[in-house]
Amino acid sequence: MKKVFVFACLALLFAACQESLEDRCAREAKEYTAKNCPARMDQNIILDSLTFERNTHTLHYYYRLTGIADNEEKLDSLKAAKTLKDGLKNTTAMKTYKDNGYNFAYTYHSEKDPQKVLFEATFTEKDY
Repeated sequence: MKKVFVFACLALLFAACQESLEDRCAREAKEYTAKNCPARMDQNIILDSLTFERNTHTLHYYYRLTGIADNEEKLDSLKAAKTLKDGLKNTTAMKTYKDNGYNFAYTYHSEKDPQKVLFEATFTEKDY
């Protein structure tokens, strides 16, 4: 009987120490931002930060567009929303989050006018 009690206590202890997916997502977003941002994605795109919004289960990427990409008309002509959605559908790196119905948001700011949002998109489970 004593062995069963000790085993049950250990099982509860290990279960209590496990990190929830929400906690993991928040931690990983914070760590990624601290370690890697700002990160140049290509010649004209810089990832400024990655955040996790618990209330909506949303991973939110904040980018800054520079040079010739710092232009709203260019984004419209490139079909940015479709490109992002297709990339999200085809990535395996986010499988755990997609399997759990998380949302993905992308915000692109202008480097010339940091308060100006050039493009914004949010994708939910039905999109990917």
